[in-house]
Order: sequence, then structure tokens, then C-alpha cells
Amino acid sequence: MKAGKQAVTPGKKSQSLLSRRWQKFKSLKRGYYSFVILVIIYLLSFLLPVLVSNKALVVQYNGSKMFPAFADLVGLASYHGYEDFGLKSAGGEVNYRRLSQEFEKADNGNYVIMPLYPFSPQEDISVEGNEKFLPPLTPGTHTAARLLGTDDRGRDVFARMAYGLNVSLSFALLLAILEYCIGVPIGAISGYFGGKFDLILQRVVEIWFTLPVLFIIIIVVSLVSPNFFLLLGLLLLVSWISIALYIRAEFLRERTRDYVAAAVSIGVPTWKIIVRHILPNSLVPIITFFPFSIVSGITALVSLDYLGFGLPPGTPSWGEMFGLGVQYINQNKWWLVMSPMSAMFFTLSLTVFVGEAVREAFDPKTFSRLR
Repeated sequence: MKAGKQAVTPGKKSQSLLSRRWQKFKSLKRGYYSFVILVIIYLLSFLLPVLVSNKALVVQYNGSKMFPAFADLVGLASYHGYEDFGLKSAGGEVNYRRLSQEFEKADNGNYVIMPLYPFSPQEDISVEGNEKFLPPLTPGTHTAARLLGTDDRGRDVFARMAYGLNVSLSFALLLAILEYCIGVPIGAISGYFGGKFDLILQRVVEIWFTLPVLFIIIIVVSLVSPNFFLLLGLLLLVSWISIALYIRAEFLRERTRDYVAAAVSIGVPTWKIIVRHILPNSLVPIITFFPFSIVSGITALVSLDYLGFGLPPGTPSWGEMFGLGVQYINQNKWWLVMSPMSAMFFTLSLTVFVGEAVREAFDPKTFSRLR
């Protein structure tokens, strides 16, 4: 048997390269379990309206049932006042925690089922039972214990952290995907054609890279109200360049291979050579870079929120929470800064572990026949 070739058991199909890389990734336990944890947490974050919310899951009242939290989950309006349940009030939306207590006192067959963690990231001291600066695991007036306490407006820290996770990961994922959608085509075209075209394009990229993105964000935010997609577009102005440089370097190397020369000699169209032949052989470096792009996106959003140039005020954000914690750190409100810092450390560590495992699993030397 020749060196470098593996024996194939009769009746057993040989695994594809992608399948072997996946098996290698699964064997790297730290990275694989970090990936599983991140995926589960991120998917659960889309169910937060029924897991972490001050809206009731089910309200049984006089034989009819309502599902306010599930209505919020699917984006439907679910406003109910106290008068809808036969209670006197000065107005405003019903406090379902209080409604549950009223139904228990009345003991007339009506009931309320609350979410697993019955607090919202937006409700403040204007809502009955909320208090400012409650330490972790401390119950408020007529409310259950707050897992991570409350902030200077009586908002629940754990609820804001949970919703902030969804915002941060969604922002970073979308930013990374758009970076690749822009950077890969530009880098591929530049690297494949080379010559004067590559020279001119690289000078344009270098000039574009000098854009002072932070100053642009400050100017734009001072003129218009910032939002999720505006920040995404502003950060995308230059973030695609690193991906383009990676893919350009790969195309410059791969275009000199014999298989490319053979494809050109038999008249294969240029776009097929780029998409079907060179691109699949050039994706390994940028695939391994993807988790680190997510880390960069999370860090960028948190930094902008901390500086006050990020998402609109009131949006659950780790950067805004960290900035608030720094203001009160001298007043022994340690949980306001420790909570977002711990969440960032946990999320970024898991993402880096995934990146390290992907980098090792996609290492060309792992499955190379040239030993």
C-alpha cells in the first residue's frame, strides 16, 4: 500500500473531506460543546417573550383564556387594562403579577400562569413592586427575588442581560455574514485577475480603509437617531476589507495551480473557474476566521453602546449596562458591572473556543497526504 493512502473496508463508503472535518471538530470537546451551548442559548433567546417577561402565559378569566406572552412572541398587540378583569385602577396596562395575587385572594376559579422568570427588561419603578438598586437574590415589595438585582431605574438586570444576548449575537452574526457577502466577491475578483486591475483595486481598498469609522458614527448619530440597521451599515463600511484581503491572498495562490490551468485550457468560463474550482479550495482560512468575526462584532457593538453611540436608549444592551455599572461602582453597586462583564466573558470565551476548534478541524495539514 502506498504511503499516505488509507485502506477502505469493503462495503464501507469512504468519508468526504467535509465529513472528516466535522468528525474532527466533534472530537475537539471544548470547541464542540461550546458550539452546542452557544446554539442552544441563542435559539432560546428567541423564546424570551415566553420565558423572561412580565406578560402572563395564560390568563383564565370567567371561562375565557388569554395568552398575552404568546401574542408578544408572534408580534401581536396584547394590551389589557385592569378593567378588563373587573378590577378598579387609575389606568394603564395590567400588572399580571398583581393580577395573579388578586385572583388567588378571590379564589373564584380564575388564575394566571406567569413565565419562568416573570420580569421584563423594560419595566421600571413606574411599575408596582419594582425598586431601585435591589441586590441579587433580593425580593422586592410584593415581588419574587431578582436573580441579578435591579438597576438605577428599577429594571431587572437578568432580564436585560438575557435580551441583550439576543441583540449582541444577532448583530454580530448579521455583520459577519454581510462582511463575507461583500469581501469574498471583491477579494476573489481581485486575486483571480491580478495585474493592473488588482493594483488599482487594492489602492481603492487602501484609501477606503482609512475612513475614520468612529468619527463617521459620531457624526451620523448626532444627526439621526441610531438604530440596529444603521449601526450595522456604518460598521460594515470597512469591516469587509479584512475578509477581502484574506480571500485575495488565497486566489493569488490558487490561480497558479495546475487544475486552474487545465480548466482554462479546455474553455471553462471564468465565473465557473472562480465559483466552482478556486473558491471551494480557498474557503478554509475564512471559515476558520468566522467565529472571530463574531467576537469582533460583539465587541464593536458593546463598545459603541458603552460610549453612548450605539443602540437607542432603553434597548437592552451589555454596553449600556456596563456603562451604568461604572457610574455606580464607587457606591458598592457591584452587580451592575459584574453582570454584563460576566456575560461578555462567558459568550466571548465560548466563541473563541469554537473558533480554535474550527481552525484545527479545517487545518489543511490534518488531512493532507503530503506528510
